[in-house]
Amino acid sequence: MSAPLSLPELPDTVTATPRPTVYIETYGCQMNVADSELMYGKLVAHGYAPVDAPDGADVILVNTCAIRENAETRVIGRLGELRRFMKPDTIVGVTGCMAQRLGARVLDQARHVSLVVGPDGYRALPALLDGARRGEKFTATDFDIEEHYEDVVARRFEGVKAWIPVQRGCDYRCTYCIVPFTRGPERSRKLADVVREVQQVVEQGLSEVVLLGQTVNSYHDGAHDFADLLRAVGTVDGIRRVRYTSPHPNDFSDRVIEAMATTPTVCEHVHLPMQSGSTSMLKRMLRRYSREDYLECVARMRAAIPGLALTTDIIVGFPGETDEEFEDTLSLCREVRFDDAFMFKFSAREGTPATRMPPEWTIPDDVVATRFDRLVRTVRGISRENNLGRLGETMELLIEKVARDGELLQGRSRDFKTVMVPADAARIGEYLTVTLTGTTGATFTGTPVTERRERAPLPMMGA
Repeated sequence: MSAPLSLPELPDTVTATPRPTVYIETYGCQMNVADSELMYGKLVAHGYAPVDAPDGADVILVNTCAIRENAETRVIGRLGELRRFMKPDTIVGVTGCMAQRLGARVLDQARHVSLVVGPDGYRALPALLDGARRGEKFTATDFDIEEHYEDVVARRFEGVKAWIPVQRGCDYRCTYCIVPFTRGPERSRKLADVVREVQQVVEQGLSEVVLLGQTVNSYHDGAHDFADLLRAVGTVDGIRRVRYTSPHPNDFSDRVIEAMATTPTVCEHVHLPMQSGSTSMLKRMLRRYSREDYLECVARMRAAIPGLALTTDIIVGFPGETDEEFEDTLSLCREVRFDDAFMFKFSAREGTPATRMPPEWTIPDDVVATRFDRLVRTVRGISRENNLGRLGETMELLIEKVARDGELLQGRSRDFKTVMVPADAARIGEYLTVTLTGTTGATFTGTPVTERRERAPLPMMGA
């Protein structure tokens, strides 16, 4: 999270009125990060000053995720903790997917909360905060299928890349997923509006963009599809890297794959959610593809894009999962050889079709835990084998931040490998060529092999 914006210096004879401060705490996916940047942008434009801690902030907003039950439980607990940072007149609000799902119930569970605002209600935040100062409480959870916040300038706190939503909502109805109920129907931004935002990002000094959507490769603005979008964004002057997340296996047309392969700025990495390696399980999940379809999609992409890195999402313990269906998941992991995976134990979400499945289909917790442990060991083992085979390679990194140990810098390769390198923090935002010298199995260490300094300047954060 960025430090507070600095106020302009005023003449000694003028007494400046302090701006109200706002702190936003973000949970969940990259779309939530992008939404927090939009909220900051909207509030800064209305005179608020962002701060990087809740202590004494005039406004505290918690931007939430609803994808799993433990995420909501964590937020409820955190709301209680935040009471100790409040001043008598501090306003607390809950935004995002959990706010959309629970609505006014949040006000009952946390009585110090004044605002509950869903993903389509951020435009009203300044007015809602004004009302909250008068002691009013608000719930704003209506869907707005026209809302893309085109006139809101995001205040980005990511230092080296920009998250750019190109699509909101989802029309797929996977039986485990809450997203269609928290973000509404799928709608795409106009291609020209996306390109305009990318050009603004370049003017701010950034050279990597990540296009966001719930099923991002189903993008279509009525005239242009995702292939058109990749080409248009990828050829913006000053852009060096284009990424996107998360696609759906059904929407990788030959046009999209060709655009990925022939647009040099599009990175050689795809996060391709699998969820299960069993056709019968995928049918119960309503994923709309089979095991064979998934493998065919992988084969087409790898044939077109040599060296493509693949990561994925996998759910363990979905209702009715048999030993054989779980073994199918393990075998598909071995066949595809994912570079990494986000792995989850199934979490039933109120309102989704999965909660209406027969109770006898529920998988015992101990069985889920055993399967999850086996899956983690399988995926991590494959990842380690893949990474050991990369030692000695040379690759270009975009240096992103100081590593956790405080001594090395952390960079990311085009194929999404995380590499730790010895370098001065002044090199954050630069592209650096390194040789891979070691691996923990999950990340690499590297040694710089060139001192040619090509900088992707950090953006100027204006008030």
